[in-house]
Amino acid sequence: MRITGTGHASMRIDTAAGSILCDPWVNPAYFASWFPFPDNSQLDWETLGDVDYLYVSHLHRDHFDAEHLKRFISKKATVLLPEYPTSQLEDELRELGFKSFVRTKSDQVHELDGGLKVMIQALISPTDGPIGDSSLWVEYDGVRVLNQNDARPSDLSRFNELGHVHAHLLQFSGAIWYPMVYELPDSAKTAFGKQKRDRQFDRTWRYIDDLKADFVFPIAGPPCFLDDDLWQFNDIHGDEGNIFPDQSVFLSEYAKVGGTNAIVQLPGSVTELTAGGTQQSTTHPMPIDEFFANKTQHLEEMRERKRPVIEAEKASWRHPEIDVLGELKKRIEPLLEESIYMAKGVGGPVRFDLLSYDGDEIESIVVDFPGKQVRPYADEKVRYRFKMQRELIEHLIFIDEGDWVNSLFLSCRFSAARIGQYNEFVYAFFKCLSEERLQYAEGWYDEHEKQVEAEDTEFGDWTVQRRCPHLKADLSRFGVIDGNTLTCQLHGWKFDLPSGRCLTSVGHKIRAEKRA
Repeated sequence: MRITGTGHASMRIDTAAGSILCDPWVNPAYFASWFPFPDNSQLDWETLGDVDYLYVSHLHRDHFDAEHLKRFISKKATVLLPEYPTSQLEDELRELGFKSFVRTKSDQVHELDGGLKVMIQALISPTDGPIGDSSLWVEYDGVRVLNQNDARPSDLSRFNELGHVHAHLLQFSGAIWYPMVYELPDSAKTAFGKQKRDRQFDRTWRYIDDLKADFVFPIAGPPCFLDDDLWQFNDIHGDEGNIFPDQSVFLSEYAKVGGTNAIVQLPGSVTELTAGGTQQSTTHPMPIDEFFANKTQHLEEMRERKRPVIEAEKASWRHPEIDVLGELKKRIEPLLEESIYMAKGVGGPVRFDLLSYDGDEIESIVVDFPGKQVRPYADEKVRYRFKMQRELIEHLIFIDEGDWVNSLFLSCRFSAARIGQYNEFVYAFFKCLSEERLQYAEGWYDEHEKQVEAEDTEFGDWTVQRRCPHLKADLSRFGVIDGNTLTCQLHGWKFDLPSGRCLTSVGHKIRAEKRA
């Protein structure tokens, strides 16, 4: 089996029974804020795109690059489709010209032509990706590979059941806007960022230990930020709170916990897995150490090449003819009327401060969840406030964007402030700005709330429900107690054991009892 690195979470897997291209991403994502790093735009995509199968793990724009898929990927390729609750991924791929699909069943092995076997595990909670995330397991001639990319399953037991995995490819770096965009003192931002960075690595080590593959490939990050306004987010400034460590940092941190089996791929690197997958040889377009030693120089050169791309995108965002308040009322108020669980979870008004083109004036709009309306801000207290350029919201309205997380929030082109805890329902709602998505998310929360977790696990003097109330992670593996606080390291959620209260977000109470 041959694995060719094609950048970020993308790779091409070649076997004698066929080839699979995964998550090809080249063009900038999220309002031209994210770019793949190292740069993969100069690869031979005409050749790489001539494949038998295409796998797109989910609809996040750093995995689903519509422009690139349309231009370079063979429409003769058969799409390996995750089992998602909505048809959006299939619909969008069909619009791009793909016609052949294998609709997989989650956690079920499918045998393709020539003895090539695949299994896709789909995660379908409203907080998984843009309503869904997935992992791809591949087996051919006794060699097994798991492309976990961004997915965060509660455990990897299903993959272990299918036999020893030889190559494990997984995310290790940040893919979020927290804490960088929050209006906090620099010291607090650094402290929160360091906590986030440490949790990312802790989660990665646990997944690696769970699977115990022969080789580990750090993939799916980090992006790079080439716009001058976002340049500070690159991990080149010696900031210990930066949440976007690169592959060279992964190697250093992995070595500290005894890791010796990592393989870093640059775009164009090729790894051959032989002898049942237990041996490998890797060739690179240039030495890994040399590349990352010159990271800042590579970024600066890339920034100059991509500057016209960024400027062209920015020029397309303004739509002064749009009545922002009126259009938001028309689009969001019907969804507020239908929302029960998410509206209750948000529990108050959310404020958007829109800066005029010159940045001098602010129009403040409130999405009032209890009042079920979108209206001008009325000087009331709000727990959540976002500030951004008006043209970003104009563009979202113009393109009828139904997922603001997969566009606005991941762009980091805003600032935020909040009072109190993180509230997952705020972001869950704004990724569900369509009737289909909203109904699915409301139904999921309804079913989730009614579930009773009966199985227990023990931590010292505490008996605690075994599955995390957030997304059902196995706390016997991911749970850590410090005093009376339990932390689930899969997503970093914290719980006060004496009260059962979630310290990270509203809702999600845990069942815990101290033994006499």
